Amino acid sequence: MRLEGRDVGCIRGGREVFCGLDFAAAAGEAVAVTGANGAGKTSLLRLIAGLLMPSGGSISLLGGDGDLTLPEQTHYLGHRDALKPALSVAENLAFWSDFLGGGRPGAPPALAAVGLDHLAHLPAAFLSAGQRRRLSMARLVAVPRPVWLLDEPTSALDATGQTLFAKLMTGHLDQGGLIIAATHLPLGIAARELRIGGGA
Repeated sequence: MRLEGRDVGCIRGGREVFCGLDFAAAAGEAVAVTGANGAGKTSLLRLIAGLLMPSGGSISLLGGDGDLTLPEQTHYLGHRDALKPALSVAENLAFWSDFLGGGRPGAPPALAAVGLDHLAHLPAAFLSAGQRRRLSMARLVAVPRPVWLLDEPTSALDATGQTLFAKLMTGHLDQGGLIIAATHLPLGIAARELRIGGGA
């Protein structure tokens, strides 16, 4: 499996964010997308996830499931945690599991994997920022998909949370998945750097 971008361009708000960008990531590989604020790191992830349309070039997944689109084979973990405060931890994960097509059986093991099983019945409104991040991470485990797109994935995580997430990422790569992460901070795993130019 190989994710490839060729001559990719992005325009947002009438401004060219980047153009002519080439990138690639193979199964078992992590790529850390770096660059200044406004360089287009988040935009690149959103292009791969199908949330934005490129202004030029192409993005393709070679060797993936031919019956599914690229977005259907990706997890996009944005820098904001998409949670419903009134729902419990377990209900939030069940919602996302259903929405992403994974059903509910994977929820309890996924919560255990991120250390939130003891808070399953607590409303998400009462979670700390780090716990909310862990709940978002649980989606990656509950519904397996080969491509993880991570935007500042270690933000709000304490040292224990960062170690736990590094373990999850390593396990994903060991199983043949790939990771593209936009980050200003070390991921805690070996990653090839893709630097995007541009200003703030």
